[in-house]
Amino acid sequence: MNWICSILRSRTKTAILLAVLGLCRPGMAQQVSLALLPPRSMEPPAIVIRPAQTSTLPEGPGDHRFWDRENSLLFATSIAFSTADFVVTRDNLRSGGHEINPVVSVFGHSSAGLAMNFAGENLGVVGLSYFFHKTGHHRMERAVSMLNIGASGAAVTFGMANR
Repeated sequence: MNWICSILRSRTKTAILLAVLGLCRPGMAQQVSLALLPPRSMEPPAIVIRPAQTSTLPEGPGDHRFWDRENSLLFATSIAFSTADFVVTRDNLRSGGHEINPVVSVFGHSSAGLAMNFAGENLGVVGLSYFFHKTGHHRMERAVSMLNIGASGAAVTFGMANR
């Protein structure tokens, strides 16, 4: 409130303030009134009915068959890294090591259980990739395999380093 009083005490500042406020009012009066616009025609727009035409959509960059070359290579690489992870994990468990992953430790008491775990992991990768493929998420479809390859590669590296 003090700044308003200080402005009003000075005649120059008061004159400038009144001039600015006076110029704002004509600017607000420049709005267009809807009553001045010409009325639109009251007739409904013409509707054109055309028979439906069947056409096939062109394939986009994300459209592809599920078992294409890239997915086949990703799945083969994922299976290879999971197999390496199985071998390293089984050897470490046989030599007295212990499994850090709590899910795998449930199956790690026998080689058959461990193999079943890694086979289920790969089936899950293919199934989840297929789900993403069917829902049109083609980047996620490929990312699932890449994530599994990275996780298995890290597990193999860790298992080899901690023998």
